[in-house]
Amino acid sequence: MVDEANWARRDLEIILRAALAAVDPAAATRRALRAADLAGVERVFIVGAGKAGVAMARAAAEVVGPNLAGGVMAVPAAPRVPEPAAPTVPEPAAPNALVPGLTFIVGGHPLPSEGSLAAGRAIADLLRRAEAHDLVLALISGGGSALLELPVDGVSLADLQRLTDLALRSGAPIEALNRMRWRVSQLKGGGLLRLAAPARVLGLVLSDVVGNPLEIIASGPTIIPAPSGETAWEIAQRFGLSDNLPEAIRACLQTRPEPAAAARVENRVIGSNRLAGEAALAAASTLGYDTRYLGDDWQGEARDAGRRFASEVFAARAVGRVCLVAGGETTVRVRGAGRGGRNQELALAAALEIAGQAGLAVAGFGTDGIDGPTDAAGALVTGETVQRARELGLDPWAALAANDTYPFHQALGTHVTTGPTGTNVNDLLIGLVRGS
Repeated sequence: MVDEANWARRDLEIILRAALAAVDPAAATRRALRAADLAGVERVFIVGAGKAGVAMARAAAEVVGPNLAGGVMAVPAAPRVPEPAAPTVPEPAAPNALVPGLTFIVGGHPLPSEGSLAAGRAIADLLRRAEAHDLVLALISGGGSALLELPVDGVSLADLQRLTDLALRSGAPIEALNRMRWRVSQLKGGGLLRLAAPARVLGLVLSDVVGNPLEIIASGPTIIPAPSGETAWEIAQRFGLSDNLPEAIRACLQTRPEPAAAARVENRVIGSNRLAGEAALAAASTLGYDTRYLGDDWQGEARDAGRRFASEVFAARAVGRVCLVAGGETTVRVRGAGRGGRNQELALAAALEIAGQAGLAVAGFGTDGIDGPTDAAGALVTGETVQRARELGLDPWAALAANDTYPFHQALGTHVTTGPTGTNVNDLLIGLVRGS
């Protein structure tokens, strides 16, 4: 990196480290499990899915101890060794690696895979053993919708992949996609509760959805959704998906949902984007920044959010040395055939807004360490980024138009790369004003 960006990258690394530590899934799980939860329980079954699943399951197994009767977790990859303190890329492992009584099954993300279905079948088989005096501990984190699936009769894996791909390419928010997923799954939208009955269910949820709506996070396996004003079929029509969906999916989306069944369940949100944002602000304060929190509800088109956030950073120049933090999850409507991710696109749009302004920096990154189908978590740009791009013969506007932001940031060295972090609480936007 050139000198102008060195200060920003140095400070960003400190701020990012603090934010991720605040939403460490193992620590959050240990804090959330109480002695009273296990009182009078003969057997505990651990099930769930998500990018934080390995760490959550290990921590839960430690707390549960000899009461653990079995467990199945759908995860992106099961590490062979205990997770190190610093994020690294985990390797695939044997299904029950290092955690006796637990089986880790590698599912697909962002599209479900055969592993996702295998995990769904394994959880259904395990829950058939649960009885009224047992506790089902459901560990839910971001990515669980794709990693874990058990489709209704007549719906194939190819059908599920088609629905997911069409929705993602349309720019539909995760809430819309997951509301459609409820109708095609035996696990989502409270389906896990039906499979677990008559056992009591305790859901520990690491939120990756704006506002922490439990029925949307991982498609709400432990929440029976309340009726909403818009049906799944109407959602598909609103985003232009209905004509291209497989017939089996179309039929499910147009079917009226069954009445909700009573269930013994409690759900707890144990980590969120706001918690990560507050930790980022605290770290920035120790670096001498005045801090401003802009909320955890940033959504919409990534490039639009990037411009809006950059304008906030630009305006903060008058204050002096400032760190601005926001959170949320944007979307990208795919227009071109390039490679990138929402945070890389957001950062490039921000770079165009602050071009030529010394002492300003903007970063956007996914707390899971993965931005789109790339190995980057996001990108960090400064007021010099656009000029440097032009000197290298790169056209930032063309990169945005083609959704081709990955090679753009790769050429400039502006990627933020952490590797999979083992947690997932949406995205963070960090704006830095160096001051005089």
